Amino acid sequence: MPASPITTPTPLPPHTDVLIVGAGPVGLTLAASLRQLGVDHVLIDRDTGVQTGSRAAALQPRALEYLDRIGVAEHLVAAGERGRGFRVHDRVHTLLHASYGGLDTPYPYVLLASQQTTEEHLLRRLGKLGGRVHRGHRFLGFTPDFPGITAVIADPEGSLRSVSARYLVGCDGLHSAVRTAAAIGFPGEAPEQLFALADVRLDTGASGLGEDDTTFFLSSAGMLLLSPLADGQHRIVTPAAPGSAAPRAVDIERLISERGPTEAQIRVTAVMNASTYRVQERVAERFRAGPVFLAGDAAHTHSPAGGQGMNTGIQDAGNLAWKLHAVLTGAAPAELLDSYHGERHPVAAELVAFTSQFAKIATLRDPAAGQRRNDLLAAAAATSGIVDWVAAKLAQLDISYAREPDREEPDSPRVGDRISPLTVPQADLRWTLALPGRSEPKDGRPWDTVLSAWDTVLSVCHVPGLRTPLLVRADGYLAAHGVPAEPAQVLSRLAQHLPLPVPSTR
Repeated sequence: MPASPITTPTPLPPHTDVLIVGAGPVGLTLAASLRQLGVDHVLIDRDTGVQTGSRAAALQPRALEYLDRIGVAEHLVAAGERGRGFRVHDRVHTLLHASYGGLDTPYPYVLLASQQTTEEHLLRRLGKLGGRVHRGHRFLGFTPDFPGITAVIADPEGSLRSVSARYLVGCDGLHSAVRTAAAIGFPGEAPEQLFALADVRLDTGASGLGEDDTTFFLSSAGMLLLSPLADGQHRIVTPAAPGSAAPRAVDIERLISERGPTEAQIRVTAVMNASTYRVQERVAERFRAGPVFLAGDAAHTHSPAGGQGMNTGIQDAGNLAWKLHAVLTGAAPAELLDSYHGERHPVAAELVAFTSQFAKIATLRDPAAGQRRNDLLAAAAATSGIVDWVAAKLAQLDISYAREPDREEPDSPRVGDRISPLTVPQADLRWTLALPGRSEPKDGRPWDTVLSAWDTVLSVCHVPGLRTPLLVRADGYLAAHGVPAEPAQVLSRLAQHLPLPVPSTR
């Protein structure tokens, strides 16, 4: 992919509304979102280009739903492989199969694509929107500069530059310099377990591997994850002995033989990337400290079990982008930004707990305990509703910011619930007013005329069978239900929820 449109060295602007540190998937998602919304920002990264190697390799349906809003999902889907879901296997039999096929989403699959591919497509979209990454720039620290900050940045030549920004967002990973500079605690644990990870080409013959599924093989020798990737590759993840080096082809073949499907004769024909890593399970104490925000691995890090990390970071960016836009344009009070921590911190905390428990269960080495685990998994798979719950959780479609109790009617959403794009079509980063049926206002004016002053931020659609009007946020969550559907009432009611001034109705 040509890099010149968005990586050509340009001077750092001395002032901006939002300074983003880190151009991985999270920083790029945030930058593309802000650019699409018309928010001035600067995106810096210490690396000179997109990094290769073995990192995140799965995009969940919920992340794809948001990436569709910024014009990236379609291209990513074309570049990746569609996995049908996840399997848990005891080397002989499937214990549990969480299929994505019945999920309520336009993307009923896990998209298997490398993090490098994801970044390249986000980078391309950012370039088409007129944005760029300032490569080779290192964030060194900041000082308060009311109402924002002034950051100190080293450019590629080592010269120091300053950038004044209203807001600073750290998307700079586990060892976040932004988090450190903001003195935000990062409590948690760093288990001693080492993992080996490799992207390989396999000669599987007629082994009967689940080519379309990410599969966790469980054995007394240790867990082994085997997942297909695009371009005929497979990803291998497995616990490794302390002090282990990056696995070679012979090591990977031995691990598959010891921990993978018992009847398969699998040969590694090429190792594309290989590494080892140690899991950390941490959540930042705060996702906001005044004008400073954290997103992605800078805010939370955990076991890679289930392919959740990058997807959670992408949703962090989606949650924060529209809120920054609303506050910076004066459409909403600054207090709206407090809801970023309030909504995303509980999601991250629950995610770390879930993946930690999943990893502990998957890596049991005691044969008796392992057999009890397998029996429980098989029983759970046979219990009505359990497999669907697992699939929705892994797909991240169960995430909700709702504070009210569950409604008696299962299809009646609460404020803060995700609204499926299959129910209310998405409209890029605009809010959506979904109205029942095809009714027009009683005064005879069409809706596109009534709400013409809102058309850049609000889309109106008619949904047959909808019980009540729904107002859906730019990130796909319900802002309000029961909104009046008549012009005399709808404009004033929208002002209570939609972060924009009410236009004149004269």
